[in-house]
Amino acid sequence: MTAVMQDRPIDLGVTISTPDAEIQADWSIPLHAKGAVILANGTGNSRFHRHNRDVARALYDAGYATLLVDLLTHEEEVEDTLTGVFQIDVKLQTERLAAAADWAKSEIGDLPVGILASGVASGAAIVVAVRERGLISAIVSRGGRPDLAAIDLHRLTTPTLLITGSRDTRIFELNRWALRRMKGDGRIAVIPGASHLFEEPGTLDEMCSLAIRWFDQHMQPLSFSVPHLKFSHSWAS
Repeated sequence: MTAVMQDRPIDLGVTISTPDAEIQADWSIPLHAKGAVILANGTGNSRFHRHNRDVARALYDAGYATLLVDLLTHEEEVEDTLTGVFQIDVKLQTERLAAAADWAKSEIGDLPVGILASGVASGAAIVVAVRERGLISAIVSRGGRPDLAAIDLHRLTTPTLLITGSRDTRIFELNRWALRRMKGDGRIAVIPGASHLFEEPGTLDEMCSLAIRWFDQHMQPLSFSVPHLKFSHSWAS
């Protein structure tokens, strides 16, 4: 039975099977959800982090079901802390993010699915969208590494918003490099005064606002349309 048929909001832990592991996630769905957003984070940034919980809550309050997922197992996180072996492993995170997207789609039915990712998971999100055509309706990267999607950037047609902080200059340059190679609707939004983790007062809220506006614009049912939204901090160059 799909989660959208329940008569109350759901907030539960789930285990998602992938070809090589079982990964953990938290699933929350509001009444009358308008879509689902998968929150996938880079290494060293688990679903229990307060900022990730805050982002998930903002999306939930905006009417989106959320799947807050850890793409690495606990043992892999420990190994990565010691060796850094998974920090640019796009292939592994792509396979697991694809499994998470399939799971969310099976629960949400005909409603659209989006991805909000950070770190390496941003590159993995793009690869999933390219290789699983029609599965992902919109992508938002926050302080991520979309450049790691490499050649798949040229094949991307899924609307994608890249959000960086003005103080995170290295990530901004990598995001601008990736944007120039995107085929479809891509934007970059720079939040003034924000560093890599958007820890400065108000910057995480602004990131959430931009992400929600992007999902609202690109994850509507075909029978419903919204005016084109402007992004005051965006550059597409």
